[in-house]
Parts: sequence; C-alpha cells; structure tokens
Amino acid sequence: MRAKASSIYGSDAETGSGSRTFSVGGHVLPAPRPVPGLYLVATPIGNLADITLRALETLAGADLIACEDTRITHRLIDRYLISAQLTPYHEHNAAAARPKILEKLAQGASVALVSDAGTPLISDPGFKLVREACAAGHAVVAIPGPSSVLTALSVAALPTDRFFFEGFLPSRQTARRTRLAELARIDATLVMFESGNRVQDTLADLAEIMGAREAAICRELTKLHEEVTRASLAELAAKADELETRGEFVLVIGPPAAGSTIMAENQLDDVLRASLSRDSVKDAVAHAVEVSGRPRREVYARALELAKQIRGGHGED
Repeated sequence: MRAKASSIYGSDAETGSGSRTFSVGGHVLPAPRPVPGLYLVATPIGNLADITLRALETLAGADLIACEDTRITHRLIDRYLISAQLTPYHEHNAAAARPKILEKLAQGASVALVSDAGTPLISDPGFKLVREACAAGHAVVAIPGPSSVLTALSVAALPTDRFFFEGFLPSRQTARRTRLAELARIDATLVMFESGNRVQDTLADLAEIMGAREAAICRELTKLHEEVTRASLAELAAKADELETRGEFVLVIGPPAAGSTIMAENQLDDVLRASLSRDSVKDAVAHAVEVSGRPRREVYARALELAKQIRGGHGED
C-alpha cells in the first residue's frame, strides 16, 4: 500500500485534527493531519534551521512522533513551537516499543519516525519497524532531508559518482583492520562514521592499509565548529595527535588508484591473523584469497606460517 505524495494530508474537517500548528519566523502555520501511515522524517544533523517545511508540517500534524531520545527531539519541536506526543523508539527498547507503534498504525494513526539527527534508518534503528509496517499493509512515506553521509560527500572534494557507505567500523583494532583490508578493494569512494575517542586510531589503521589515498575528515558538520580537513591518509594520520576529537566525525576516503587492488603483504597478514583467531586454516585462506586479490597458493603458504606462530607449531587444522 502506498500513499501518493499529493494526497498524504487530510483536511482538518476530515480528520478532526484540531489546531495543529508550527511556527517559522514568527508565522504560525497550520499542519493538517497526514493520512494514516508511518512517516520517515529527516531532521537536522546539527543546525536546527536545516529542516524542510514538509518535515515540520508532518511532525506537527502527526498523531505520534517516535524518536530515539525524547530530549533531543524536544529541542527541535520546541524551536518550531510544535505540540506533539513523543514516544521513545531506540535500539534498547525497540522489541517492546515496535508492537505498540504497529498497533497505533492499525488503529489508523499517523506516526512520524525520527532519529536523533539526519535520515532515519541510516545507522539508526527503524528497519524492522519499516519492514513490519510494510508487511502489515500500512503506508510508509519518506520525508527526505538532511543526511550526514551526503553532506560529507558534497564537501570532501572526492569522487562522488560511486560511493560505499560503511557506517561505524568495529571498535576492536584487529576486527577493524580486517574490515579495512576488505574495504580497500572496493572501487569507490568510502564513507564511514567514527567516534571521537577512536578516530585517531582509525586514521592510523587507514594510513597503514590505504595510505596513498586522498581523504577528508569531516567534523561537526553544519554545527558552529564545523571543520573539514582534506589531505592524504598518511598526512592525516601523521597529524592525528593534533586533531580535535570532540564532536561527531564522518571520514571520506577516495577510491583506489587504477591497478592497486592487490593487497600488501602486511595487510594480508592482518587479515589472516584475524581469521585464524576464529576460523580453520581452510576458511581463513578462502576469506583472504577473496579479499586480497593474491593467488591461493601464496595465501595458503603464508597462512600455514602464521598458524604455526599463533598455535605453537600446529599449523593445519
């Protein structure tokens, strides 16, 4: 079931929505109640002025706003004088909250889903709710707007014709380096999120695994202390100690140079060590061959050597 963009709002007379309103620049505007369904509303990633009129109208007109943190969403709706009912929906309560939201939809409610910042479902909870709402036949409507992924791509001065969004990397170094070695083979610009307390370590790993590439560190996008630093990964890692680590980071890494899809030996060792810590030699070799671009015979020989070091002389299993 789909709601047409031209008909997602009902009239006050039809819906009994009363005096739902929002305020922009001192002007109070009416907000008709949207027709029943789930509305995925993109919200600002920093600057509260970066919100569309359609998003404000939807938030003000909805019967319920499901949000990650009610305190953060209150800052937005208070800014625009929106009186709305909020309910928490985040990764820790989703299993319990989801059936209640679906029940509201079944009763004919219009529900807006927002994340703390940006577009819902992009490294935020909501996928299962959207899937189950669709399966139940409810209308699911996107109200597009801000996205830190696209914002970072637009200012990074790197190719944007093809990009791969990774989200957050693993927090443990071994798993992170293994994942970066896999990402290194993707022929596209890479976009990833990172926390301030790990960004310096991640830059060091990126420089070692993908050091020749151009990159951009995007910090606090659209906020007062927005900062974009562009250089090679090696240069960025060398100055990582000087980096302001407070705030939210998006890292953008340019695509590999032509003919650079063969993994370096030290990168291959990282991948093999990580795999051998949890898998058999056979499985570790299969994975490493796939991600490294190196011949199986070479990878197998190196895996046996590393397995002997790791397992005290017992290489094959």
